[in-house]
Amino acid sequence: MEFYQRDRTLQPAGYTPIYKTSVARSPRQAMLSLQGSLSETTGPVFGQHELGPLDNDLIRNYAKDGDPIGERIIVHGRVLDENNRPVPHTLVEFWQANAGGRYRHKKDTYLAPIDPNFGGCGRALTDENGYYFFRTIKPGPYPWRNYVNSWRPAHIHFSVFGSGFAQRLITQMYFEGDPLIKECPIVHVIPDEDAINRLIAPIDLNGSIPLDTIAYKFDIVLRGRRSTLFENRLEGN
Repeated sequence: MEFYQRDRTLQPAGYTPIYKTSVARSPRQAMLSLQGSLSETTGPVFGQHELGPLDNDLIRNYAKDGDPIGERIIVHGRVLDENNRPVPHTLVEFWQANAGGRYRHKKDTYLAPIDPNFGGCGRALTDENGYYFFRTIKPGPYPWRNYVNSWRPAHIHFSVFGSGFAQRLITQMYFEGDPLIKECPIVHVIPDEDAINRLIAPIDLNGSIPLDTIAYKFDIVLRGRRSTLFENRLEGN
């Protein structure tokens, strides 16, 4: 079954000069709309046996001689499609800066120190209800040369495969109450205020562990599929 077409009114434009480092890789001509084929509507299948026991624990999966520095948090939620159906057994990958706002990457030269006990990446599989969770350190903001004094709000990157390649989503999660969100040029390229709000994870005290870890809830919605007609009715609806 084909996926719904994307609502382009909610998505950033292909060419966004206020996000300066994106200009060189922006399309210069109108995008083409192609009919979906089997190679787009299907995708890889992942199993729990392909994940390590600490893949969804960023506090421990790179630790050498102790826990990393920073605020301990849990991020959890569900992966759903546009029909509000869970997307089970799909791979959710995540990566981030450390508590000081620095990535473990050779091209990151920000003056914040590397945390020797924090790698900053992990992955998880959703369960049969589309639920996922992981434990990590809350990332810090960091400067970047979009303008003279631009700062990225604290955020976590996500890659979600879904059930087909055309459903795959790469996005970012922000944290409730961060004043840098409204100052960020990357956030400003999103034309819809409600779409921006869906990228902001609220605190979830019911999911927190007292005296240990604060939880944030972040649900992810992927493209939905069209229904298949069967004997003059919508099968599965």
